[in-house]
Amino acid sequence: MSGELDPKIEQVLAEYDARSAAERPLHEAGWDADDRRNQLLLRVGPETGRLVNILIKGSGARRILEVGTSYGYSTVWLAEAARATGGRVMTLDLAQYKQDYARERLARAGLAEEVEWHTGDALELLRRMPGPFDFVLIDLWKDLYIPCFELLVPKLAPRALVVADNMLYPPHALPDANAYRARVRREPKFESVLLEVGSGIEVSRYAPG
Repeated sequence: MSGELDPKIEQVLAEYDARSAAERPLHEAGWDADDRRNQLLLRVGPETGRLVNILIKGSGARRILEVGTSYGYSTVWLAEAARATGGRVMTLDLAQYKQDYARERLARAGLAEEVEWHTGDALELLRRMPGPFDFVLIDLWKDLYIPCFELLVPKLAPRALVVADNMLYPPHALPDANAYRARVRREPKFESVLLEVGSGIEVSRYAPG
């Protein structure tokens, strides 16, 4: 299979890249560690985006969940993969304005039909969602990773993949990231590995029995 993307998708991703580059001085000034971080893109990055895209296509995942839409960068990669597998992305975020931004980009990328939008508190939304899910990307505030994971475990399909971002960067997130990785490793039905891709991702496979 070719690694080429639709030109409309490439254009939207290029716009995200440009925004990320423009915001780099704000990251260097420490905005991503304080209350102003909601104004920043905080994307997973192209390497992580392409990897989750490949994982979805390779596993044939169709029921795809994104916990933390933010401004929709990773949603583009997930939705492109969902289109290839005949699947659908359910994406959650607390901020309506971020999802509005993401919706406009996904529409221009030609991926609007692949995405189902849910706005509200992630934990409340997860409690109400029935599952099962084949693939999950967790990328929201790091103190919520463990509560989200615990809600997700009974809603995962056999052989489901769970990917958690920001395991190695930024430094201020490391205590929560390390706690999350330790929690996953205590779960006997999971196989898990840390990959030094992008900001560091934990890739975990649910293997009951």
